[in-house]
Amino acid sequence: MRKRGYHHGNLRAALVETALKLIEEKGPTGFTLSEAAKQAGVTPAAVYRHFAGREDLIAEAARQGYEIFGRQIALAAEGQSTALASFEATGRAYLAFAREYPGHYVAMFESGISINRTPELAQVALSSLAQLEKRAEELTAHMPAEKRPPASMIAAHIWAMSHGVVELFARGSPGTKSPFPPEELLESGIGIYLRGLGLLAPDD
Repeated sequence: MRKRGYHHGNLRAALVETALKLIEEKGPTGFTLSEAAKQAGVTPAAVYRHFAGREDLIAEAARQGYEIFGRQIALAAEGQSTALASFEATGRAYLAFAREYPGHYVAMFESGISINRTPELAQVALSSLAQLEKRAEELTAHMPAEKRPPASMIAAHIWAMSHGVVELFARGSPGTKSPFPPEELLESGIGIYLRGLGLLAPDD
């Protein structure tokens, strides 16, 4: 096989792109670094100039995923008329991200790679969660301080709820089927949760 000519860091980007395709096709543990090198058109030795092993390659894919994820959450919240609308938009952005970037999503949440594997990965992952915390702070700003739930708790709950909807109903998990679209499931779940916190008025 004739090797492609990569220059000025292009090989690193090409390896991540190849890894994302392999993750989608085979899962995060279904391929080797040698296989990624072969599909990228280079020797395994060339890969080790950029990544110490498959886990580091997947960690870089996850890092890029969190960057995209953070941008999508921020963009979804921009231009919304109320704090509630911004908060709900971040949940929908989570579902959209899982659909549009399945390789990144799996690298982030299903690969077993710790966000603390590299400082860069940890920083961008925590930044993404901070986006949700910011929306939660805006949503609860009008509440008396003594009754205000921690923004970090609300963000964690909504993240977990969004993740559950994605895993069970938005990614075609075997044996699972919902009579409602994932967006409706998440929106109604968020509504019930926020009413329980007293952040929404009860239904008539």
